[in-house]
Amino acid sequence: MTVTGSTSGLPPELLSLSWLIGTWVGVGVGGYPTVGDFHFAQEVTFASDGRPFLSYSSRAWLLDADGNRVKPLAVESGYWRPRPDNHVEVLLAHPTGFAEVWIGEVTVSEIADATVTGARVELRTDVIARTSSAKEYTAGHRLFGLVDGELMWVYDMAAVGQPLTSHLSARLKKA
Repeated sequence: MTVTGSTSGLPPELLSLSWLIGTWVGVGVGGYPTVGDFHFAQEVTFASDGRPFLSYSSRAWLLDADGNRVKPLAVESGYWRPRPDNHVEVLLAHPTGFAEVWIGEVTVSEIADATVTGARVELRTDVIARTSSAKEYTAGHRLFGLVDGELMWVYDMAAVGQPLTSHLSARLKKA
């Protein structure tokens, strides 16, 4: 894969993830059998410092019925590490007492003018570590996609005695 522009200085390992780089903002919806439905705002940043991984941070805020931020929600940070054959490892830490290792695969479906314009990453938890004060959480599945220039994602979770169930989804635009 050949890329130009802002991704031209990236290590070759990051080319299949180059479409993620930047700050993305937007809104999403959430819910769970143990939690009522809600809307949230989110800001996600993927960045490269020239080494063969992406740093990642995400912040979310609960929204009221008028779309105003009410209070902070989830925060997570970590690293996305591309592996051979379009595989990826993701390490995430949460202030609520969790650390996760996710494994998955990157699929680039469309390239136009040396820029990735269609792609997806599918991830599943491999390891979940939690502190003694953290809620029970046993499995996760995430899907990220670049569709029409927007980052869309969904997150299914198994926690607090519930099976793998839809939990969150969002549609984000490049800031």
